[in-house]
Amino acid sequence: MNKKHDILLIDGMALLFRSFYATAMSGYYMVNSKGTPTNAVHGFVKHMMTAINTFSPSYVICCWDMGSTTFRTELYPEYKGNRGAPPEELIPQFDLVKEVVSSFDIPNIGLKGYEADDCIGTLAKEFKEDYHVSILTGDQDILQILNENISVVLLQKGFGNYLIYTKDKFTQEKGILPTQMIDLKALMGDSSDNYPGVKGIGEKTALKLLQEFSSIEGILENLESLTKGQRSKIENDLDMLHLSRKLAEIYCEVPVSCSLDDASIKINKEKVLEKFKELEFKGLEKFIS
Repeated sequence: MNKKHDILLIDGMALLFRSFYATAMSGYYMVNSKGTPTNAVHGFVKHMMTAINTFSPSYVICCWDMGSTTFRTELYPEYKGNRGAPPEELIPQFDLVKEVVSSFDIPNIGLKGYEADDCIGTLAKEFKEDYHVSILTGDQDILQILNENISVVLLQKGFGNYLIYTKDKFTQEKGILPTQMIDLKALMGDSSDNYPGVKGIGEKTALKLLQEFSSIEGILENLESLTKGQRSKIENDLDMLHLSRKLAEIYCEVPVSCSLDDASIKINKEKVLEKFKELEFKGLEKFIS
């Protein structure tokens, strides 16, 4: 127990979207003889298996968003409202990728109303007492749950290139604790997820305020110590500040669970190769040899 990478939690959507756009930009969708595009799934398998071969986890679980409506869109309808509908070539690959993951005997976990990050956070919280958990993603939002037993493996350009964050690395780099990232995002907002935070407060000011006052509560208790500009910005956007905090925080109490017996790495090569054959995948056999 407590080996370096006991449990690998995969942010399925992050890998799938990254894989899709890596080839879609040049109009390459790898359409098979049935007319189904497979470029995203093909790239997903390469990312997933490269990580499994690199980190040799004992258990692997893949987590998914289940539709675009979540408790966050109920709180703030504009949440992620800047993102268009997925490209039509990607849509059939959403179900297909889960079939491929199942062929590896890796559990697919997701629940309507929650994001993959919430499921990852919930499972990481459950397993971190007894195991080391590594999270494979391209999304930095998950850094807020880093702790002694949780590390984050951020995908970089290409395959097998990773930026690995531990709690200490994050603190050294940002000058705040991972949990303070929630308040950081509440203050500065997140253009990618489309919520504004406090208008006029960027990362530099937000970091400075958190280093000095620890939390949003600490900042609000010390408004008189702030510059006139900072104070008026926060007072003018108080409701949005509190709402942005709710949107930024990963919810770690999702009613999902996964038995580690089901997540144990036991790839049935024949079963996987059969799936590859069905989808007309080429060049992936080497990843499961």
